Amino acid sequence: MKYQPPICALLLALLFSVALVSVASAQVASHAPTAVAIAKTTPPQSSSQGSPLQVSDKPVARVNGTVLTDRDLLREMFAIFPYAKQHNGFPKAQEASIRQGALEMIIFEELVYQEAVRRKMTVSTEKLNRSVAEFRQQFTSPEQYQEYMQSEMRGSEQQLRQRTKRSLLIEQVLKTDVENKSAVSRAELKAYYDKHPARFQQPESFSFQSISVMPPLKPTTEQAKEARKRAEDALRQAQATKSYEDFGVLAEKISDDDFRVNLGDHKIVPSDKLPPNVIKALLALQPGQITGLIQIESAYTILRLSTHNVARKMTLEEVEVDLKVELQKEKYERLRSNFAKQLRVKAKVEEVG
Repeated sequence: MKYQPPICALLLALLFSVALVSVASAQVASHAPTAVAIAKTTPPQSSSQGSPLQVSDKPVARVNGTVLTDRDLLREMFAIFPYAKQHNGFPKAQEASIRQGALEMIIFEELVYQEAVRRKMTVSTEKLNRSVAEFRQQFTSPEQYQEYMQSEMRGSEQQLRQRTKRSLLIEQVLKTDVENKSAVSRAELKAYYDKHPARFQQPESFSFQSISVMPPLKPTTEQAKEARKRAEDALRQAQATKSYEDFGVLAEKISDDDFRVNLGDHKIVPSDKLPPNVIKALLALQPGQITGLIQIESAYTILRLSTHNVARKMTLEEVEVDLKVELQKEKYERLRSNFAKQLRVKAKVEEVG
């Protein structure tokens, strides 16, 4: 189990997104936000993969003279790929990108911390005490906490407080220089909405339930007759149903298609994904009505219309919430990337090994 010192929920969520990006592209530092991680338990060493999980506290980077070690690096690698413990190591195909992503994150954290020190930012005693107390509450027992303190803090409460203070200072800088500036106004939302009309165009679609009778791919004459007979009997039963549930239960019992496990429900299907004869049959219905037999090659289908959604452009009000989250995340990542570049320009960063 890992233990995360208290950090705002937004940054923790962003750490998860960073982890995914780093594995895919190994470009975390340039293109995605990072979070502050002040303490996690040291992962166990692997018996099968050896070196990726070994910790010797050797330097992996120097940031303006401050040494970052393989212990710091491994914490971040486990944050990116928390399943390494179960897998006794990191996937060989992804190990290099995970390592590089983790290295960029710990360098960025250190640069942000040094910027906070340069600005002479402070953390109140009250806030520091509260954060340390919240961190301790993550442990299930005093023994777990003491085990962590011995392995990660060498038994020093003062070191834990310093780590927590460092985390809070990093959080302050990111909040003022990135998070607060990443807010998206209504005017920005509308400008984006107006500039990308095609994105918000909703195509015509249908939602419906189905009951299908499917004979062999190349049925004999007798098999074709039997399929037709079964289909006509299924249609009589379907027409006797009175509701979504009735039709769905019947689909579960007699339908041959895979949708029977979901009450025959196909959810929403764009019209361009449907055969012309199916569209024609559905257009003739009102919600709740049932088609006749629709033959597609040797198979027969009966459909019950749930909804017919005409093609239209979604309103800004309909997309506003999700669009705001998306644009704000993009803005955050852009600002964080630019901030990282600014810090790098003024810094002496040396990767070791």
